[in-house]
Amino acid sequence: MFVPAGLEGDFPGECTLIMPAISVGNVGQLAIDLIVSTLDMPKIGYFYTDCLVPMVGNNPYATNKENGKELSTNAEVYALPSRKLAVLQIRSPIIRKKSRTFCQQLISWIKQFAFARVILLSSCHAYYRDDQQLFGTPLRHLVTPALQKYVDIVLKELEWKELEKVSSYPGVNSEEQKISIPGGGFTKQLYSECCSEEIQMAVVLKFCSEGDNIPDAFALLNHLNQWLQLVVPSDENSKKWKVPSSWRLLFGSGLPPAIF
Repeated sequence: MFVPAGLEGDFPGECTLIMPAISVGNVGQLAIDLIVSTLDMPKIGYFYTDCLVPMVGNNPYATNKENGKELSTNAEVYALPSRKLAVLQIRSPIIRKKSRTFCQQLISWIKQFAFARVILLSSCHAYYRDDQQLFGTPLRHLVTPALQKYVDIVLKELEWKELEKVSSYPGVNSEEQKISIPGGGFTKQLYSECCSEEIQMAVVLKFCSEGDNIPDAFALLNHLNQWLQLVVPSDENSKKWKVPSSWRLLFGSGLPPAIF
């Protein structure tokens, strides 16, 4: 459930919610970091659940010594009422066998706060692509029927590519097809439940591999920005996003000089 940091009235109504899936390369979570840091979004509360691995740490968006002492938890909510925008950042993995419960909690929260639409940023294993997915952009999207009628024209104008369905039984029966998002965590499950619950939701994902996934995060966010216009487009796409201070330790603190 959502626990507000201040007055619950501070939460913007009828806003867009952007959140990440815990997926390959943590691409969605890295993209959320860039959104919060760039737009300087204030924290308005946290999402309390027993479905995530417990975690506490320093403020990942610290800009000075004072706010660097603030603590952060495994699921926090940030918002900009003036932009009708809210963000849920998830920082730890889901406990085994609690994925379905976590999705149900998210659905309940989305309904409670009547979000106008939900955007899930995700990723998928590149090596699982079939022949048709090898062509063109590595970026894909899925839209629930409830949202389709509102964004269909816009997405066609942007020439976005929908995630292709793949054969349920490759080499045996090519007629029976399904949505497959290997490495996407709870992406498919949440998307399916949002379809059933008639929630306006879009999944924006990128095919990628584990490694340095910072470029994937920039690519995913620049793709999303074509639609939502979170920031003014720039010739240098990476320059328009502000990298948070916590990214200095993405690959550890380096080798200690004492070993040499």
